[in-house]
Order: sequence, then structure tokens, then C-alpha cells
Amino acid sequence: MRVLRIDGTGAYPVRRQTMRFDGSPRLNASTHKRRGFGIVRKVSAMKAVKNGTQKSAKTTAAGKKTAGFTAEERDAMKDRVEELKAEAGGGRASKEDDENAVLAKIAALPERDRVMAERLHTIIKANAPVLSAKTWYGMPAYAKDGNVICFFQSSQRFKTRYSTLGFSDKANLDEGRMWPTAFALVELTPAEEARIISLVKRAVRKD
Repeated sequence: MRVLRIDGTGAYPVRRQTMRFDGSPRLNASTHKRRGFGIVRKVSAMKAVKNGTQKSAKTTAAGKKTAGFTAEERDAMKDRVEELKAEAGGGRASKEDDENAVLAKIAALPERDRVMAERLHTIIKANAPVLSAKTWYGMPAYAKDGNVICFFQSSQRFKTRYSTLGFSDKANLDEGRMWPTAFALVELTPAEEARIISLVKRAVRKD
């Protein structure tokens, strides 16, 4: 097809195109199709990137969620469930049974932790006779009127680099506006023992 130039100087071929009203050639169907396909490809690519990002985010979130509790944390929770079941079962264990359970837990500890736990048990029983031994999350603990006052967390329990002597909020250790409630233990010398004796006595004092 040939079309006369606007200035009348001649004609030129137009490949199956017609003129727009402004004199410019109109795009044919195949050109529209090619350009349209390019747009579709760009939109598809954008969607793919967006979906991939969302999928990655979901996977990351899922990965964090599935990490969950460690094996040691799950073991501690299982121990606590068993302790609560025993307390709610009606056949409440005697103080002697509770103490034997604590001694069994201590005996099963690695040597370094076992030596410290045995010494702590002796110190606490001698200096705070109002406290009764019992297990708490599977750890040796010492309670007054059913409330845990202090406990020994071995380094083995949660794979920490030191053992811990901890006190609950029931312990009367208040001092000013801020005070410690947990103490790292790596060894018990006479100096540490003297400090522990002081802490235990303060913990059970009456207001």
C-alpha cells in the first residue's frame, strides 16, 4: 500500500498501516501484540519478584518459628508438668520424699556441679531450716510455705558456662531500688559460702 505525502511530493510505502488523523502511521495488530506481550512479560516478572520476596519472608519467619525451644528447655518443662501433676494428684509427697528427689537430682549432676550443689544443700538446710527442699523444673530448689525462695541451676541444665544460685521474687532481698536475684557460681570457697549464708538468711527474714 502506498500513501501520498501530505506535501504532494510523492508517495511512500506503509506496511499494512493506516494513517492517524494527525498524519502519523497507525500501529498494526502485530505491533500491538508484540508491545503488549512485552508489557505482560514485565508485569509477570514483577509479580514473580514480589511473590518470591513474600515466599522468602514466610520461609524465614517459619524457620524462626520452627526453631522453638531447645531440648534442654523442653526437658525442664516436662519436669515441671510432672511436678504439677504430682502436686495436684492428691497424694502429695512428704517433705522426706521431696528431699530425696532433690538429692537424687544432685547425685545425677556432673562432678563439678554436684560438688557445689551438695555444699549448697548443706548450707541452706543449716542456715534456713524453714526452707523445704523440692524439685522445681527438675532443679534443686528450696521453698517456704510452698513458694520457691531459691534454687540451684547447674551449668548442664541449659548448657551454660556457669551454674547459678537464683532467688525468686518471694525472697526478701530488697535493697534500695535495684538488687541482684541471681549469682553465677564456678566454685565455692569460704568467701562465697559466707556470702551465700548471708543471702539465704536475708531471703527468709520476715518483713
